[in-house]
Amino acid sequence: MSGSPRVLISADLEGVSGIVHTTETNPGGYDYERGRELMTAEVNAAVAGVFDAEPGAAVVVADAHGPFRNLLPERLDRRVRLVRGKPRPLGMMAGLHEAGDAVLFVGYHARAGTGPAVLAHTSSDALLDVRLDGRPMGEIGLNAVLAGAVGAPVVLLSGDDAACAELAELVPDALTVPVKRALGQAAAETLHPDEARERLRAGAAEAVGRRERVPALVLPGPVRLEVDLYGPYTVDLATLVPGVERAAGGRTVAFTAADVTEAYRLVQLLVQLAQVKPG
Repeated sequence: MSGSPRVLISADLEGVSGIVHTTETNPGGYDYERGRELMTAEVNAAVAGVFDAEPGAAVVVADAHGPFRNLLPERLDRRVRLVRGKPRPLGMMAGLHEAGDAVLFVGYHARAGTGPAVLAHTSSDALLDVRLDGRPMGEIGLNAVLAGAVGAPVVLLSGDDAACAELAELVPDALTVPVKRALGQAAAETLHPDEARERLRAGAAEAVGRRERVPALVLPGPVRLEVDLYGPYTVDLATLVPGVERAAGGRTVAFTAADVTEAYRLVQLLVQLAQVKPG
């Protein structure tokens, strides 16, 4: 392998070891601050693994949960650059164009409708299902194909067993680090955080070391995007966007995107539109 790799770590919170409930993942929840600490520690474990394998790596960490302001900057490994805050064009994958040799998903969760799976959803509870060319895609799939658009392979995912299975179906050559076994939407059998971090560090080192053996997940354009929305009013708003149309059933909108990046941006917009209440 020639040159030092550019690595992106996209970090979510629902898939972190010990996390099972929204009071641990949502700002204002009684255990949210502890959740932030657990999330930061798992990201640091993955970062350590990357540098174990590639001491000269350039690592970007994208805070990719909720408000994108969860990781504790002062506790992060000082060798990384952190992307935080929103809105931003590539959402959970911010920093991708600067770090496209390998992508790691840390603390990820399964897509909406999966079960048993801890805190499963797709971007927002307002999105019941997202399909690209007819194939259901959660955040794992959407982010993997966005990485594939720039030729970046997703080499590792940590989360519950359902999330790990979801990536394994899409990218069989990627490594997965299950840190808990889902018992339901808000229940799991989980590893001790220290054990989870040790496994994640070892897994990240192995994954980065074998990155050239993992193909990028490429979905050529044009891409047909279909989204089932929870709220009828959100459907009304979505159809005001040029090119978005109602599809079969009262909850579904459809859009033919030029490429996966355009489809990804529309999904982000739908999440924001879902927060608008009837005036």
